[in-house]
Amino acid sequence: MRDGTTLAADLVLPQGEPVPAVVMRTPYGRSSERGAASADAFAKAGYAAVWVDVRGRGDSDGEFDPYRNDGPDGFDVIEWAAEQDWCDGAVATYGGSYPGRIQWLTALQRPPALRAMIVLVTPSDPFVENTTGMPWPMHIHWYRMTDGRAMQYTENVDWLAVCQHRPLADLDQAAGFQSSLWREECRHQTLDEWWEPVRYQHRIAEIDVPVLHISGWYDDEEIGTPANFAAMTAAGRAGQRLLMGPWGHDVNAGRQLGDLDFGHDSVLDLDAVMIGFLDETVRGKALNNDTTSAVRVFLMGANRWLDLDGWPPPGMQTRTWYLHSDGHANSRYGDGRLGEASPAHRSSPDEWVHDPDRPVPFITNPSSAQIGGPDDYAGVESRADVLVYTSEPLTEPLDVVGPVRLITHVATSAADTDVCAKLLDVHPNGFAQRLCDGLVRLRYRNGHEAADTVAPGTVYKVEVVMWDTAQRFLPGHRIRLEVASSAHPKFAVNLGTLGDQAESTEGVLAHNALHHDAGRPSRLILPVLPT
Repeated sequence: MRDGTTLAADLVLPQGEPVPAVVMRTPYGRSSERGAASADAFAKAGYAAVWVDVRGRGDSDGEFDPYRNDGPDGFDVIEWAAEQDWCDGAVATYGGSYPGRIQWLTALQRPPALRAMIVLVTPSDPFVENTTGMPWPMHIHWYRMTDGRAMQYTENVDWLAVCQHRPLADLDQAAGFQSSLWREECRHQTLDEWWEPVRYQHRIAEIDVPVLHISGWYDDEEIGTPANFAAMTAAGRAGQRLLMGPWGHDVNAGRQLGDLDFGHDSVLDLDAVMIGFLDETVRGKALNNDTTSAVRVFLMGANRWLDLDGWPPPGMQTRTWYLHSDGHANSRYGDGRLGEASPAHRSSPDEWVHDPDRPVPFITNPSSAQIGGPDDYAGVESRADVLVYTSEPLTEPLDVVGPVRLITHVATSAADTDVCAKLLDVHPNGFAQRLCDGLVRLRYRNGHEAADTVAPGTVYKVEVVMWDTAQRFLPGHRIRLEVASSAHPKFAVNLGTLGDQAESTEGVLAHNALHHDAGRPSRLILPVLPT
């Protein structure tokens, strides 16, 4: 590197040098069975695979400071590869999750040899996925996993119990280790200058390379992938492709996720897709298939692929489903309803109590490898602190494809509270399949540059970005919306006080109310395609 630090790399070289190179940089160990298989696939297709441990991890020198050295280091690795006698001077990058985000940070450095990027399950900028101002509690698992140079064994820790610990700043000690990185992140609860070196989405229009964007509808970092594709397309950047499957963070891992089987078509020859993209963008070859569309997404429910010309989908319409009740939408046994008719002039608000010591559970595995999935929330919906609004059974298919939003009007008795919203497909047998969700912390309702005051009893209009989905609601199925004030351990619990979020241990009961009358129509906005 430019400062003299040495990074360790494995090379897998094809016959017929010189050839284009593919660079993948990772904090998870460059040498693994899965990594070797992907490197071999690129090499067999005629690309030199350069698999690199990031600074301070694996066999690489230096100190690991997540994301903060990866832009300049990426520039240096790419230019080093381009100069080698086995490379023809053209370099592409590849990788998912952390290795996906650092490709964007590298592209902002504008390395001359960079020709294309393949980015999978890419994290967004700070406070885009997680709007609480605090790290995801389950992110402490990631800090433990990457503590030191080698991957750490984490199966001997009860991570769900760790996530219940207070204060949040001490989650590292609760997990049996010390992390200055975790504690430093906890200190920065607004979008201050500390975050600037790890941001890229506010500058994404500065990047001009073809990108293959890949993620899944149940990736816990899904929101960044279609957003990045849309931003690059809006900036006029050629060669953008978007691929979204019925997958979790581990894309294309199988046809089944949770209790749902999405069919044999849900698993692709992903190596062929990626190599075809590189052949087209790096080598200038024509694609040898029937798909010329920029966007390919999997329509769950119908269990088939859709080819679209853009994202959000061109021709997408929005349909509004208003929240109705007689003031008792608590639990799925209440009177909460979704309907396309406008609300009455007067309507009693729905009230619930958020107890920070009894947060509403978010169904998930105990590690950060996959947070949530197409889980059945019927049991969670039996709680009185969960408002549930359900449509009548549908009489014809409804294809919801695109970004989902909730606009609602909420008041609280506390100094702060959360509005958590979840979209579900209720099957005829009662299975309540989670599709997508989102959260707004009221103190950050106007953005994360600063925390705003929350006046107890004041009704605030709140828009909840609920991420994206592609689901066919079949006849006999019902649309359902959940509203609550917690989703633990996906999001840090709101204690309802003005204390420091990282250091506070005591919370208060928040008596919350959701209004849905004619003057304050709370409504779910769904993107719909003609079937």
